[in-house]
Amino acid sequence: MVTLYESKPGLSRRELLRRGSTLGAGALLVISGSAVISPQQAWGLETTALKPETMATLIQMARDVYPHDQIPDRFYAIAVKSHDETAAKDPAHKELIEKGIADLDTKAGAGGYAGLGWEEERVKLLTAIEDTPFFQAVRGGLVVGLYNQKDVWPLFGYEGESYSKGGYITRGFDDIEWL
Repeated sequence: MVTLYESKPGLSRRELLRRGSTLGAGALLVISGSAVISPQQAWGLETTALKPETMATLIQMARDVYPHDQIPDRFYAIAVKSHDETAAKDPAHKELIEKGIADLDTKAGAGGYAGLGWEEERVKLLTAIEDTPFFQAVRGGLVVGLYNQKDVWPLFGYEGESYSKGGYITRGFDDIEWL
C-alpha cells in the first residue's frame, strides 16, 4: 500500500507554520539612530533616552508578560513608551531599564532575549526575574499603559464607560456574548 504522506522525523508543516507565524508577528526592525520600526505592520516609535534595541526588547517582553494574540505590537510599543519618557527625566530609571534589559539579554544567550524564538524560553527567563525591581517596574507600567488605551478596548470587546451614554441598564447590561 502506498501512502501519500510518510511520517518523517522533524517538523511537521503545521508546526513550521505555527512557529513561523509566531516569530514573524513579533519581528521588529531596529535601525541605527533612535527608532524602532515594524515594517510588517507599518508603525514606528521614536526613542529619546533608551536605546532602540532596549525598546524592541521591552516590546517583546511586554507581549510575553501580557500575551494577547489579537493585539498588534504597536499597542505594546505605546505601553512601554512611558519607560523611555521617564528615562529621559530620571537617570536612575534609565539605568534600571538598560541594566535590566542587558541582564535579560545575557541570561538569554546569543541573540539576546528578543532573539529567542520560543515563547516558553522567554517566559522561563521572565519567571526567574519576576521579583526584581526591573521586572516589577515594567509589569506595573504595562497594566496601565496597555489596558488604558481606548483603541485597544474594542479588541477585547469592551465598549468603554457607560455613564455618559445612559448607563448599562438601558444599553444591554446582559448582552455579554462571551460568558
